[in-house]
Amino acid sequence: MITLDDQQASARQWFESLRDRICAAFESIEREAGSDACFSYTPWNRDNDPQAAGGGGVRGVMKGRVFEKVGVNVSTVGGAFSGDFAKTIHGAESDPSFFATGISLVAHMANPHVPAVHMNTRFLVTQKRWFGGGADLNPPIPYAQDTRDFHARLKQACDAHGADYYERFSKWAEEYFWIPHRNVARGVGGIFYDHLEGDFDANFAFTRDVGEAFLDIFPAIVRRRMSQGFTEAEKAAQLEWRGRYAEFNLVYDRGTLFGLKTGGNIDAILMSLPPLATWS
Repeated sequence: MITLDDQQASARQWFESLRDRICAAFESIEREAGSDACFSYTPWNRDNDPQAAGGGGVRGVMKGRVFEKVGVNVSTVGGAFSGDFAKTIHGAESDPSFFATGISLVAHMANPHVPAVHMNTRFLVTQKRWFGGGADLNPPIPYAQDTRDFHARLKQACDAHGADYYERFSKWAEEYFWIPHRNVARGVGGIFYDHLEGDFDANFAFTRDVGEAFLDIFPAIVRRRMSQGFTEAEKAAQLEWRGRYAEFNLVYDRGTLFGLKTGGNIDAILMSLPPLATWS
C-alpha cells in the first residue's frame, strides 16, 4: 500500500466521496425511469500487484435505461514514470517518481437528446504538487439551453476562486477538446485546467467546487431531456457522433495515455469508450 501524507489523503478521500455521491445521484435517475440498474464495482491494483505496492483503484460501471453506459472511476497510484514519459510530465523531468489520485467519469446516454458528459479531477505529486481537471458536455443533438446552463454553473464555480478562471479554463477546454483530423470540437465545451499549484488549500477548494458544480447541473440536464422521444435518424446521428468521441479518446486524450503509461487497469482506462458507435 502507498503511504499518504495529509494532502494526499485529503484529496483521495474527497474524490472517493464525490464518486459515492455521483453514483447515488445517477442510480436515483434510473429509479425515476423505472429501472433497477446499479453500479458494479471492480477493484484493481496497479501492475496487477496483489500487494498493491503501487496503489490501485476501483472501476464503477452502470448500464441502465437512461445511462446506456456510465463509468465512474477512482484511483490512487504511485511509482516512477518511464524515462521518456517522465520528461513530458510537469515536475518529473529530473526525478520520475510520482503520486496521483483522482476521479474520472464518462457517461454515454441512451436517449440522443441527453448529452454525454465527461468529468475528471485529480491531484498529482512529482517534484511539484498540482490539481487538474474539468468537465465538458458532449451532446449529439445540442440544445442552447443545456449548453448555457452547463457553462453558467461552471462559471459560478470558477468565479468564486479567480476572476479570470472561467475565461482561461473555458478557452483551454475549447483548445483541448478539439479533434484536429476532423476539424471539429468534441462537444460544446466546459472547462479544463491543469498544473494548478502553489496554494494547496485554495486549489483544493476550487477542485471540490468543480465537482459540486458537476453534481448540481448534469443530473438536472439529464432529467430535462431523458423522457423526450427520438427518431431512428436521431439515434443514428448519436452513434456516428460517438465515433468522433472514440477517435478523440484513443488518439489525443492525455488521461488515456497517462493510464496506459503508469500501469493502470485497461478496462478502467478505456471505460470512456461508448458501448456502440458507427462510422459511415
